[in-house]
Amino acid sequence: MSVVLDKQISGVLADRLSVGKPQLITDTGLVLAGALLVGILAQVSIPLWPVPITGQTLGVSLVGVALGARRGALSLATYALLGVAGVPWFANFGGGPAYLLKPSFGYILGFIAVAWLVGYFAERGWDRTVLRSFFMFFGTSLVIFFVGVHYLWMALNVTGVSTGYLQAWMVGFVPFLIGDVIKCAIAAGLAPAAWKLVNHTNQ
Repeated sequence: MSVVLDKQISGVLADRLSVGKPQLITDTGLVLAGALLVGILAQVSIPLWPVPITGQTLGVSLVGVALGARRGALSLATYALLGVAGVPWFANFGGGPAYLLKPSFGYILGFIAVAWLVGYFAERGWDRTVLRSFFMFFGTSLVIFFVGVHYLWMALNVTGVSTGYLQAWMVGFVPFLIGDVIKCAIAAGLAPAAWKLVNHTNQ
């Protein structure tokens, strides 16, 4: 019984949808699709100094929960690397090496860690109920802010904008908190619903 139960709660959505297909080709397609999704949601943007509010974090959550830890982190690493290389899919169609000096780039680095974390918990069945999904998404999203705010603080001071540590948290975390809760709630509703659809389809 325990073996059957473990099979039912382990794995992620991508594992169910890619059964019987060439693994390398499938994984490459999923990684690129995840990066593209985040790039599209990055254009859903509300201007704010020094970092805009975007739909990126929702995309990160969905990529991590759908692809799992390894593919999710690789997808967001691809997003970051190609963006720095010049693909204009950061917020407001930004991209290029100069983006490394922008206060918002730290959040993009945080995306990689969070995609891995979300994927790790999703592989262990945390995305099967709304409540557990919400705590998974919200708890892991705090890592984005931890990395992002520290990078923001350093980037502003390096580029000549004198910013205190507490002030960095006030402009880099507080304005985003309500939006983050909403995006986590949306993702928490979508993940279990997707599992129900997949399980119903496979019956």
